[in-house]
Amino acid sequence: MGNSKSGALSKEILEELQLNTKFTEEELSSWYQSFLKECPSGRITRQEFQTIYSKFFPEADPKAYAQHVFRSFDANSDGTLDFKEYVIALHMTSAGKTNQKLEWAFSLYDVDGNGTISKNEVLEIVTAIFKMISPEDTKRLPEDENTPEKRAEKIWGFFGKKDDDKLTEKEFIEGTLANKEILRLIQFEPQKVKEKLKEKKP
Repeated sequence: MGNSKSGALSKEILEELQLNTKFTEEELSSWYQSFLKECPSGRITRQEFQTIYSKFFPEADPKAYAQHVFRSFDANSDGTLDFKEYVIALHMTSAGKTNQKLEWAFSLYDVDGNGTISKNEVLEIVTAIFKMISPEDTKRLPEDENTPEKRAEKIWGFFGKKDDDKLTEKEFIEGTLANKEILRLIQFEPQKVKEKLKEKKP
């Protein structure tokens, strides 16, 4: 990065982010200034990421979900995100293309990073998602998906897997593309994330 502390975003990173996300130069530049205010080192730790994420969802408990999101975007596993990783995280969780989103969703659900997803991993992420849903919204959920266990069971059932089976990335992406119900069940209501992003820029 070289100039991460100079207060200006390098042209290369700016161009790469504009190419890979839908954010404008103005948005990216102002976010970068805010990012440096919050994280003068130019890197954001897991704890700081959780704090920022909590601002998006003041009425929920997004800590567990934020940890998983952080893990899935910490590309080099160094325990921090630089500005580029951070913006891509925001983009992918709110406005990415379906295939990109599903690749990211796979890495989110692949908790141990071994290249496949187990039913327990699905339950772990779904449990984190439920902590983000208000009790009021939980009450409105259909009977067969109103607890993390029921929702995980439903997702696993859609993939036609036995309890101790594993899901590959290919199966995960193809199955989800073929069934809109899976897409709805595996994600935290993206519309809400989009609304929050519009309300509160980081």
